[in-house]
Amino acid sequence: MDNKAFNYENEKSLEDSGSKRNNATEAVTQVSNDGSPVGNGRGSYSEAGTLPIGSVPEGSTVIEDSNISEKKSSIANGSPVKGKLGYEWCKPILKKNNQLPIHPTTQDKMKYAFSCPPHGTFGRILTGLALLVLIWCSLVSILGDTALPGGNIFSLLVLFVLAQLAGDLVALVKLPPLLGMLLVGIMLASIPGINIGDSIDQTWSSCIRSVALTVILVRAGQGLDPDALRRLSFMVFRLAFTPCLVETTVIACVTHYLLNFPWLWGFMVGFIIAAVSPAVVVPCLLTLSERGYGIDKGIPTLVIAAASIDDVLAISGFGVMLGIAFSADSLVWQIVQGPIEVAMGLLYGGVIGAISWVLPYRKEADLSKQRFLFLFAAGLVAVFGSKKIHFSGAGALGCLAIAFVAGVGWRKQGLTGEAAQVPVYFATMWKFFCPLLFGLIGTEIKISELEMTTVGWGCVILLCSLSCRIFVTFFVTAGGDLNIRERFFVALAWLPKATVQAAIGSTALDYARGILAELQEGDDNFAKAVADVALGKQVLTLAVLVILVTAPIGAVAIMLSAPKLLNHTPPQKEEEPKTV
Repeated sequence: MDNKAFNYENEKSLEDSGSKRNNATEAVTQVSNDGSPVGNGRGSYSEAGTLPIGSVPEGSTVIEDSNISEKKSSIANGSPVKGKLGYEWCKPILKKNNQLPIHPTTQDKMKYAFSCPPHGTFGRILTGLALLVLIWCSLVSILGDTALPGGNIFSLLVLFVLAQLAGDLVALVKLPPLLGMLLVGIMLASIPGINIGDSIDQTWSSCIRSVALTVILVRAGQGLDPDALRRLSFMVFRLAFTPCLVETTVIACVTHYLLNFPWLWGFMVGFIIAAVSPAVVVPCLLTLSERGYGIDKGIPTLVIAAASIDDVLAISGFGVMLGIAFSADSLVWQIVQGPIEVAMGLLYGGVIGAISWVLPYRKEADLSKQRFLFLFAAGLVAVFGSKKIHFSGAGALGCLAIAFVAGVGWRKQGLTGEAAQVPVYFATMWKFFCPLLFGLIGTEIKISELEMTTVGWGCVILLCSLSCRIFVTFFVTAGGDLNIRERFFVALAWLPKATVQAAIGSTALDYARGILAELQEGDDNFAKAVADVALGKQVLTLAVLVILVTAPIGAVAIMLSAPKLLNHTPPQKEEEPKTV
């Protein structure tokens, strides 16, 4: 053969593999007994002083062929080859060697699920565990003892992980994840020998709950429909005021006659129990809204908007009763504080929301990130700042107002592409704060502190109050365009209670204990202080009971009844935002 044909054969030998490569190599490198290539009448390449491209001296070529033959012989005989020992051992567990057949058995699915590299659910679990270990190690390295078992950071980390797992498990049976998260918190605080709940610093707990509440309130404000709110404005106020005041009055009467509560304390516990929990109601309503339930008549907007006003009314009423009972401030101030908080929240939210129309400039490259930070920071100022100046009722309403006003302006400017990312960022944040919020609410509930006598009568009280609330809510929603099924759904959505009860349920007891600590036995007010401590314990028991009963039942009632009671409108397909 000539040099051109020889080079072609040689290049082909470099590209082929297995037996083809060996055949091509033998054809190229075959030598005669005297050392010259076979079929070349011009003598050996060494005599010409040149070698064809890609060829090697004859000795090396012969050695390579012998190595390849040795490896092939070893593999054919089933014995491992040096350098491929690990691969041969791993072959049975590799994913590519355990593909699922058309009709896989359970064994096939198990082998595929646990094959390597880790993938699917098993891969996500391993990734999560690896991240968890790395995060914990980094926290220990940075913070020291507080991140070790028994420390505050370690307890928060354990609570977060267990609450997230419990939420995922509960979601598998089509129930709201918050139920599992709430139960985990209760168990960590109530099971003897487990100090996770007690190891969490109360300042941290309160701060994290407030941040989580800020996130969900901003999300709720963005989800409000301005047209529906304008159409249902009168019904919003009826729904916010009437059921709350009626339920408070019923509780005051029942506790006075069943538990011998003074009228003042009866109304105090009434305002505590009557408050609806936005932390339970809002996530459920947002989920239903995203699925298209009730949006044709603005039901999610109606309930979310009324819930915030309901909380302001309940907290303000509780403050008035607490002030009268313990003379913390003047009665006149306690009475006017509620309307002032409403006005402050609306004013702050309106002004900051309007500013967000022009700041940041709507043609910025990272517009959504700046808007997200603007809303989040403004919401934190509303929630924490209102507490700092002792107008805490204004915080939740201010958060809602900021997000609502900002959303109205942004929709007019056009929410497409990068501008539509703000809700995605808040939804991502909520996935992180949700298990913390409900887990921490659960840690406020200690089963050992429940007084069984009070629990028994408390169930009767709750039965009376919740029945009245459902009945009144059903009737105050009449006169609009809601049908009977939708009105009944709104009544069920008005049941869950958790956030306010966890936040202020122990306030009266703390006040009473503080006064008792300053008195000596034999003082004029000592007997009254002791009685107030006993009443405070009963109030706390009722607050805990209402969380245990209404939070899970209310959440389940909302999610399960919506498909049966509400109209379903397929969500409009918009330009899909980029994922975070």
